[in-house]
Amino acid sequence: MFEKEKKEVVKAGMTLDRYGLIALSGGNVSVRMPSGEILITPSGMIYEDMVPDDVLVMDLEGKVLEGGRKPSSDTDGILYIFQKRPDVNATIHTHQPYATAIGLVEDEFTVNLTTLANAAAGHVKVTPYSSPGSVDLGIDTVEYLGTSLAVILAHHGVMTVGKDLKQALYAAVYLEEAAKCYLAARAIGPVKQMSPAQIQQAIDIFQFYGQGAGKIPLEMLKRVH
Repeated sequence: MFEKEKKEVVKAGMTLDRYGLIALSGGNVSVRMPSGEILITPSGMIYEDMVPDDVLVMDLEGKVLEGGRKPSSDTDGILYIFQKRPDVNATIHTHQPYATAIGLVEDEFTVNLTTLANAAAGHVKVTPYSSPGSVDLGIDTVEYLGTSLAVILAHHGVMTVGKDLKQALYAAVYLEEAAKCYLAARAIGPVKQMSPAQIQQAIDIFQFYGQGAGKIPLEMLKRVH
């Protein structure tokens, strides 16, 4: 079941690889179906070698409904996120290097680019360290996520979420792009920040991004400081 959605999960994993957000079999992708089942990638498999049948179907309590592979080692934490955040329908976990590096020197990655505001919907907090494979990864994500779509997991990687897989994927990719810019600028000198009004404008405007989202209202396009 869910063959189309499983293909999308595998494709998302390959996209993470293409943008350098994972290496080999790192990270995982999961999606909640409208009927409540969770699709999750298997443990220790390289995405380019993965086929849709490798993606597991589970219930919210962790029972495998379909699939013969061992699920991701982070399954307990991922299921916790889905249990506690009914608005979240997709999660992506990566070991993306630039955003993870920010977690080594900052407690929060504050918005400094419109793309970060667009895709992450605000500042990205850094969680405490949690052991890979433990439910603490999910507990910390829920605690520190707030209204953002991403957290940086200290000494580990990144977790992004979304109303769908596309939103979670955009959050991961653009978070990394913003992290690259931030670290490059910080190597030269102090980094300029956006104002709260500018951040909110970027978040609001992104709701109209895409072919079917309608036209941006003119009042949203006024210069803010």
